[in-house]
Amino acid sequence: MSNVRPPKQSTEADIEALEKICERLYGFGLDVSLEWVDGFLTALVAGRRIVQPAEWLPAMFGEDFERAYGDPTEVATAMEALTGRWNILANQLDPESLMDEPDAMRLTPLMITYDDAARAEVVAAGQITADEAEDLLQTGAGWCDGFQAAMEAFPDDWPEPDVDSEEGRWYDDCLTRVLALSLPKAELAAYVAEAYPGEELTRDQLIDDACFGVQDLRLY
Repeated sequence: MSNVRPPKQSTEADIEALEKICERLYGFGLDVSLEWVDGFLTALVAGRRIVQPAEWLPAMFGEDFERAYGDPTEVATAMEALTGRWNILANQLDPESLMDEPDAMRLTPLMITYDDAARAEVVAAGQITADEAEDLLQTGAGWCDGFQAAMEAFPDDWPEPDVDSEEGRWYDDCLTRVLALSLPKAELAAYVAEAYPGEELTRDQLIDDACFGVQDLRLY
């Protein structure tokens, strides 16, 4: 019988606090979403070292965070929300728990669910074209963009894998499953056809595969 405790989860209040940060930053010109922020934090936790807030905060938001939050009390509240989510992710990606139950899904990403109606609403508002909506407004795409942004901010923590080695190919496969979520529709179809011959994966299945990829990367 397993002694692994269920992973912690963010509460609705936790999520609302993160959404408020995104809304506040948007007012100062920085267009970040809840899922982008969560993807960025997820990559930080899944990486090879602990990155301190003093490093990742400016990498995540640039100077806009300081512009948006000038009051020390507000800064503390915002940081409590961000580090709180970091702690939740660290619990979900706890290496010992992952090793004890390698087939269990522990990671619960914060993603925006898009359907045809939601995409049509954005297109009708004139923000993007219908073709762009098909690629950009896919559940998990923004989360993946945040993950990639963290990788690009800390490239030494995410070296290019040596695909000539078995370990390197495994690492590359895990990373590919994560990054597939931001592929344009045509490229994604080609990826699925190659990686899963004869199968038709739903978006939810691709997201699950990406989450397992993150868990494997954490162990790597």
